[in-house]
Parts: sequence; C-alpha cells; structure tokens
Amino acid sequence: MSNEGFAARLHALRTGAGLSQEELAQAAGVSVRALSDLERGRSRGPQRRTVQALATALGLDGPAAAELEHTAGLGRPRRRPRSEAGPATQPETRTVPHHPLQLPRDLGDFTARDQALNRLRALAEHIDPAQPPVAVISGQPGLGKTAFAVHAAHTLTPHFPHGQYGLDLRGMDPHPTPPRDALARLLRALGAVDSAIPTTTEDRSGLLRSLLRNRRILLLLDNAADENQVRPLLPGHSSSLTLITSRNTLAGLEAVHRPELALLRREEAVELLTRVIGPERVSRESQAARDLADLCGHLPLAVRIAAQRLAARPGEHLAKLATQLAESTTRLDTLQAGSLQVRAAFALSYRQLPPATRTVFRRAALAAGPDFSPRSAALLAGLPLRQAVTCVRDLTDAGLLQPHPTADRYRFHDLLRLFAAEQLAEEDEPAHLTSAQNRADLWTLHRATAAAQLFDTAPHPDTSPTPDPDPATAPADHEQARVWLEAEKAEWLAALGRARARGLDQQVIDTAEAMHWFSDRTPHWEAWAQVFQWAVDSARALGSTRDEAVHLNYLAWAYNMCLYDHTAALSTARAALAAARESGDQLQIGWALGYAAGALHRLGRTDESITWLQEAADHLGKQTGPESRLAELTALNSLGQQLRQTGRAREALAIHRRSEAICHTGVPGKPPELIGLYLAVTRQHIGNDLAALKRWNEAEDLLRHALTHFQAAQMPAWSEPARLDLGIVLRHLDRRDEAHAVLTTAHDALVRLNNPRRSEAAEQLHLVRDDAPGPTG
Repeated sequence: MSNEGFAARLHALRTGAGLSQEELAQAAGVSVRALSDLERGRSRGPQRRTVQALATALGLDGPAAAELEHTAGLGRPRRRPRSEAGPATQPETRTVPHHPLQLPRDLGDFTARDQALNRLRALAEHIDPAQPPVAVISGQPGLGKTAFAVHAAHTLTPHFPHGQYGLDLRGMDPHPTPPRDALARLLRALGAVDSAIPTTTEDRSGLLRSLLRNRRILLLLDNAADENQVRPLLPGHSSSLTLITSRNTLAGLEAVHRPELALLRREEAVELLTRVIGPERVSRESQAARDLADLCGHLPLAVRIAAQRLAARPGEHLAKLATQLAESTTRLDTLQAGSLQVRAAFALSYRQLPPATRTVFRRAALAAGPDFSPRSAALLAGLPLRQAVTCVRDLTDAGLLQPHPTADRYRFHDLLRLFAAEQLAEEDEPAHLTSAQNRADLWTLHRATAAAQLFDTAPHPDTSPTPDPDPATAPADHEQARVWLEAEKAEWLAALGRARARGLDQQVIDTAEAMHWFSDRTPHWEAWAQVFQWAVDSARALGSTRDEAVHLNYLAWAYNMCLYDHTAALSTARAALAAARESGDQLQIGWALGYAAGALHRLGRTDESITWLQEAADHLGKQTGPESRLAELTALNSLGQQLRQTGRAREALAIHRRSEAICHTGVPGKPPELIGLYLAVTRQHIGNDLAALKRWNEAEDLLRHALTHFQAAQMPAWSEPARLDLGIVLRHLDRRDEAHAVLTTAHDALVRLNNPRRSEAAEQLHLVRDDAPGPTG
C-alpha cells in the first residue's frame, strides 16, 4: 500500500526547509535511498521512530510533528478481521502508486479565491464518512472553474493520503463521456483489474463505492455535462471528497456544497496580471493595468489571456493593449493568446443550446439596459412568454446569463454581450431584427404609457386611457407602475427614441404626455429633457402648435428641475410662450410665464421673476377652467416663495393664504386627493413663511402636515425638502437631538436624489453640531 499523502507532505516540508535529500537523510539518521523511497510513495508506511527522527531534523513543532505522524499512519497496513478478508468479499485489485488519472498541473500564478478554497479546506478537515462531501463548482465560461478545482485539489493533497484522481467528463463535447466509460477508467486507476470490472453501469458504480469505502481520496470530476452523468461516480460511504466542475449549475444534485466563484475584484485581476508579467511592468503602467482589468470584465480567462499576450511580448506597453481592447467591435479578436480564446470558450457553451434558447441569447443583446426581463426577451425573440422564461432560466443554468438577486431580471457579462451581438450579426437577417425590435418597442411604449397614466389623478373627461397590451400582467397601482417604469426605464426610453426616428410622432406625444405626470415624482432623472425634446420634435413634425407649446413647457421644467440649465429653461419657456400665443392656448400661456419666471429666479434675476409670476397669476386667475385653477395655485405658491426669499415674508404669507383658500374651496372636476396634494404644498410654503417670521411653533405643525402627506403619497422628491425645512425649525426650537435626526435623514435622501438643497442640509447639520452644549467642568 503506497502513501502518496505522506510522500507529498514530506517533500513539501523538506524543500520548504531548503534541505537536500542528502542533508535531511544525514540529520535524521536514515539512508538517502530510504528517504527517496518515502518521497516517491514507494514505502508502505514509515515506522514511528523514523517519522519522529524526520520531524526533529526538520525542526517541526508539536502540532506539525503530530500531523506528519498522522499522515504516515494512514499508509501503514492494518490488520482486518477475518470476516472482512477473503476473495469472496473483495474484488481483485492491485496497488497503483502511479495511475493514469493524475491531476493536471497546478498554476503557479493562481490568484485569489481564498474564501472558496477555505470552504473546501473545511470540508476536507471534517469529513463524515456516512456523508462524503461533494462540491459543485459552476458558473459562466471563463470563470476559472477548472483552474480553481485543480488548485484546490493540489492544495488539499495532504488530507487525502490514498490519492488524488482527476477525470475530464468532456461535458462540452458533442458526445460527453458516458458514466459507464468514466467508471471503467476510475476503477482501473483505483487498481481494479479488467477481469474484475462488471459490465453494467450500475454494477460498476457499486464496485466504485466498495473500493472507496475504506479509502480517503480526492476525486475531481471536471467538465460535467449533467446530473445523470455524475451521479454514478459519487462515493457512498467514504472519507473522500469529490469536486465537480460544470458550466451548468447541476441544480438537480442533492446534498452538495456550492462554493461560489464570482468575477475577480479589480485588485485581484491586477494581481493576476502582476503575477504573470511581473510587478515592474505593472507598476510602470498602473492605470493601464487597471484599465485592462476593467476591459476584461474581471473575467479570469480574459485577464489571463491579456497577461499571456503581454508576457509573450515583453517590450509591449500595457496601454497599447488597453487601447486595442477599448474597441468593442474587435475586443474578442484581441482576447486570444495562442490556443487560449475567450470567443472559443463562449462558443462551446453556445453550441450546446437548443435553437430557441440560442435565439433568446442572441436577441437579448438588443435590450437597451444593463439588464432585461423575460418579457423583453420574449418580445425580441418572438416567443411566447412561458417559453422565453424557460429559455432564460436555461441560459442562467448554463452560466450565460446572470440573474438579479431579487428581481426577475437578467444580465450579460460584458464580454458575453459582445459575443451575443456577434452571433446576432452572423445568424439573423436584418429584416427579422428590425421586425423584432419594432414589435418590442410598440409593446413597451403601450405598457409605459398605460403605467404612467396611473399617476394622472385627474384625467380629462374627453380622453380615454391607453389600454395596456397585456391587462393580466399590467401594473395595478402607483407602486407597481413605479417599479415597472424604473426597472424598464432604459427600454422604454430607447423605444421612444426609435419611435421618433421612425416617424411615429403621435405615439411619441402620447407617451410623453403620460410621462409628465410621473416626471413630477422623479425630477432627479435627467432623461426627462430628452423625452420632452422628442415630443417637441414630434409636435413640430405634425404641425401641432398647441402640442409644441405643451411639451416646450414640459421641457422648460426639465431644464429647470432636472438639468439645472436655467439659461436653456428661459429660452425654452419663451418659445413655449410664443407657441401658446400662436395657438391661443391660455392655459399654456400661464404655464410658460411661470416656467420663465422660475428660470429668471434661478439666474438671479429675482425682480423680473416676480413680475413674470404676478403676470402668470393674474392671467390664470381670469381663466375659468379647472386646469387653470391648478396652474394658478402653482403660480401663487412660486410667487409667495420668491417674495419670502427677498425678505417680504408677510406678503408671501398673504399670497399663500390665497392659495390655501382656493384649496379649501376646491376645484370642480378634480379629486380631493389631488387638491390635498396642492394643499400640502401650500402648507409647506406657509410653514416656511411663518419660520421666516420666527413663529417657529406654528411653522412646525404645518411642515409636519406637508411631510406626512408627501410621505403617504410616496413622493421623496417632495417629502425630503419638507423634511429639511422641518429640521431647520426644530433647530431653532432648540430641540437639537430631534433636529439632528431629521436633518440627517433629509441630507442622506437629498444626496441620493441629487437635489441642489443637499448642501443646505449639510450646512444645517453643522449648525446643529455647533449648537450642541460643550462639556461642563
């Protein structure tokens, strides 16, 4: 019986101590030949006194010497009870110190994966023979699954004195290795003679379990195709560890461990680069090294290929390769070094897919955002939703898509997206792609329009809402609509742009009109300027001056509130005013005056702004329609705000009381919840007027009312400025702890919203801290 575990351990200890065989043999009092046999695994197991002498000569401490003795003991022959002996209970085997299933060589520059390796080490150290551990290492192509498994197997060698065996199951081949053939190879490697190997797969599997029952081996099953291929190869009762690698998740394997292999972190990718090409080149071009890591998507195979290319060209600069990789259309061409190719690794998995799944994979590259839903995949592939869901899950199991941790959404690795786009160009007719894109765009715009219309709390009685393309799955309320519009933002934005390019101008206008209700809740989205610019362009293409005025007003709002480009806002509002006057739309005239006033105020032209607001309020006050009442409320509230900010708080309070009276009177045809929202805005202004007049207690009650209303409506763009106003009042009321908590919450939220008042919140927090009493003596 050989003891390969002791042999490997002894060799590692000797070379680690820097001793030759002659030096260690002399120090331990053994012959050089005996020591050589021990290191080659030719000894049946050294005696205890020999191990003790070797441990002393190597300078091992107590635990290390005990571990060496334990490893040696595993190779010593044991007496078996007579009932266990005899040819009737054991198949004929032979001792195989050298076998054909040796592990592949380990990579000396292997990098990272410490957490996964520690998990496997823990399995190896605490094996319950009744439940021999099996670890499945799966993931996308290029993740380094085999390299990790081989490295782990070599690292764990001392724990498995009866040998380490590696078998490539050829799961990516057109015809993977059948379990019956794999079992034959394993049994021969374990010492079974051909005449003792049964005929059937089931019997061979039973013999394997019998042979492994009293052995402690590490078995690496690389490149597995599926669960049925590996199940017959797994030990039954044994102190062995089995590592399985596969591009598929093998989700059907029961009671297995799954160490996670993620993409490398950027610093780990740079470390791998450093280990291959040397620290000098990396330190000379540290930024180029980081760029290379990013351009490789932190995928181990891609990083290694880049490193191997550089290692083969020692005079080439890292920045040169980074420049070449920056060209996305040729990036996969660049990522090859000899026989190593990223594209080839991806193609192996792609070729395994059924036709419908390949179509979903290719067409998903047309998705506009960083991730996509199964619905988008179905629309682009022209498949029923149920079938597309199955295809997406199969792609996930194959490692070709990455699932979102909580939402039903999926994404490509950057390099896999490039590969999918290549296959799309090679396999799909342009006309078919155009048809697929148009189909998906129309469905997406109809869903987006219907979802956005849910935020219209007072739809016009003469208009009917856009029907959802699939009522069974349509968002049913504000929260569901918000979630869909935010998740699919990239898709409906891209679809809207393509609709404008195709001349679907009425669709563009209808979608933008619906979106303006949702835009009030998300003013931090810079994309609103583009949405309303497309609508303006469509209105002009249709020759509709009234629609042009409407969407120029929305665009002026976006410049003011989203992009903070107040010069552009002013010129846009003036264009809206001209279009509104040309079309005779009195409501849009009022809105244009108000938006122009807002831009003037933000440009520091406050006196002009107040004049424009007074004109807007007077103009709208003469109109009779309910929409004019709402616009008048907006103009009055803005006018009062600017009066307060110029030190005219009493005038501001009087203006805002006018707004409050309109709200209490109500607006015919408008629902109470909408008027309640306007009332909350008005009370926020009144609260700030009272604060400016130092009537702090009265101000607190009104600001709390506004904050509560905005929170209930789930409108953070409105609630957080109100929270800031409340925090300021609490500071002046000398309620420092409460003020600090309120201001902290407001500051963090305003930062997330990119609201310009975030700096004011930071200043108020500093003031609260400065107001805090110091220590007393």
